[in-house]
Amino acid sequence: MNTMKPASPEGDDTYATLLNNAGAIRAICSAVEGTLGPKGLDTMLVGAQGEVVITNDGVTILEKMDVTHPAARLLIEVARSQQQQVGDGTTTATVLAGALVSEGVAQVTRGVPVAKVVKGIQKGVALALASLSERSRQIQGLNDPLLYRIGFIAGREHADLADLILEAAKRLGIHKLQEDSFRFADAVISHSRAASEVWPGLLIQKKPVNAQLDFPPDAAKVLVFQDAFEPETIDEEALMTEAGFQKQMQLKEQFRRSLAKLVELQVGLVIADRGVNAEAEQFCTDHGIMVVQRLPRSDMRRICEYTGSRPIRRSGLYKPAAELGGYLGFAGRVSYDERLECVRMAEGKGRAQVTIVVGASTSEVVGERLRIAKDAASAVQAALRGGCLPGGGSAEMAAAYDLDRHRETVQGMEGFGIAAVAQALRKPLAQIVVNAGYNPLEKVEEVKAAQIAAGSDSLGIDCDNGALTDMLEHGVVDPAQVKLHALQAAGEVAAAVLRIHTVIKMRQPRSED
Repeated sequence: MNTMKPASPEGDDTYATLLNNAGAIRAICSAVEGTLGPKGLDTMLVGAQGEVVITNDGVTILEKMDVTHPAARLLIEVARSQQQQVGDGTTTATVLAGALVSEGVAQVTRGVPVAKVVKGIQKGVALALASLSERSRQIQGLNDPLLYRIGFIAGREHADLADLILEAAKRLGIHKLQEDSFRFADAVISHSRAASEVWPGLLIQKKPVNAQLDFPPDAAKVLVFQDAFEPETIDEEALMTEAGFQKQMQLKEQFRRSLAKLVELQVGLVIADRGVNAEAEQFCTDHGIMVVQRLPRSDMRRICEYTGSRPIRRSGLYKPAAELGGYLGFAGRVSYDERLECVRMAEGKGRAQVTIVVGASTSEVVGERLRIAKDAASAVQAALRGGCLPGGGSAEMAAAYDLDRHRETVQGMEGFGIAAVAQALRKPLAQIVVNAGYNPLEKVEEVKAAQIAAGSDSLGIDCDNGALTDMLEHGVVDPAQVKLHALQAAGEVAAAVLRIHTVIKMRQPRSED
C-alpha cells in the first residue's frame, strides 16, 4: 500500500527554489570575491567580438557578465546601488549579500521558518549598522593623514592616483566635497595620450566644430544654448504653404541678424546642447568664436556652474543685447588642446571645479586606471562626509562580536537570523585572507580572540606576513559610508531572496496584428 510522507514545514518546493537561487548567487559571488583585498587578483572579461576588459572593479565585472538567472540579477542590483549611492565598495556589498544568503539558507534548511530567519536578519543588520556607526572616526580636514590612506587603499595602492585625488580635493575645498549634489568621481577623466594631472578647471572632451582650431588661450565670455544653435523651424506641413515658406525665411533672416550680438557682447565660446547651423558656425569662425556642440547634460551643467552661465533656448538669441548679456558666463582662459582633443577652461567666475586627468600607455590600461581613480575619489568624498572605519574586515569582525553577545539575550527563533548576520560579517576578513594565501578559519578565530582580549575593533591580519596588526596604525582604513551602505543593501537583497517561494515565468504580451 502506498503511503505519503508528511510535508516538511517549509515544503520541498520551497527548498528547491531557495537552493536554486542560492546556487545562482553563489556563482555570481565567486566571480568577484577573488578580487577582494590587497592581494586580490584581476578578472578578464571577453566580449563576443573578442574585446577584452581586465579589471579588479566589482561593479564592472558584474555589469558586463552574461547573467540570465533572476536571483543573480538581484545581486547585481546590489552592486549597482552601491556604485550609484557611494561609488565604491561594490565587491564588499556583493560578498556580504552572498554570505547573508548562504547563512540564511543554512538556517532555513535546518528547519527554522523563513519568516523568522528574515526577521532575525533584518534585526541583526540594524544592530550591526548601529555598531559600525558608533565605531566611526571623523576625518579631521583635508590634511588628515587618514584621508590619503583612504584614497590609497581605495585606489588599490596606486600612490600616483591617490596623490592626484588629494591634490584635487584640496583645490576644491571641503565644503564643495560635502555638497549632496556634487560627485567627485565625475571630475575624473582618462586619455591614453595624456600625462596624469589635476587641471584647475574643466576639460571638455569634445572637438570644436569650427574649421579654425588654433584658438589662442584667452579669456572668453560663454554662451550656453540648451537647444540647437540654429534658426527656429516650423513644421513640414506649414512649410508646404507659401505663408509657411515666407515665415521660415523670416526666421532665418532674424537668426542671421541676431548673430551680430555675439560680437557686440564679445562672446568667445558658444556651447550648444544639440547641432549647430552651418551659417552660425561660419560666422563664429570668422569672428574667432569657438563653438562646441552636442554636449551631455552633465557637462552642460558643470560648465554653467563653473562659468556662471545661464542656459537659454535658441529663441533667447533674439533678446536685446543688454538682456542677453545677463546669461553669459566667463572663463579667464579657454583653449583647445589638439593632442588630447579637448577644450580646456580655467579661471571660471562661478563655483570651483577641477578635472583629474588619468593617463596610461594603452586604452585597456587607462580604462582600468580610470575605474580605480573614480573609486578613490568616491572613497575620499564618502570619508569626508561620514568618517572612516578600520579596514581589512576588522570593523565587521567587531560588529559580529557585538551581535554574538546580543544573540545570547534573544529568545525565540529570530536569534538564528541574528547569528546568520554575525557569521556573514566575518566573510570579508575570511575572503581577504584566503586571497592572501592563508587559512581563513585560523585567521578569523585569531582576530576574534585578539579583539576580545584587547577590546579593540581595529585588529586584523597583515596580508604580507599573516601576522596580527592594528589596521589604524597600519593605515588600512575604509569610508564608513561604504561599509554601512554595503551592509544595508546586502541585508535587503538577502531578505528578498530568502522570501522567494516560487519562480514563475511571466506570460509574454500578445503582439497586435
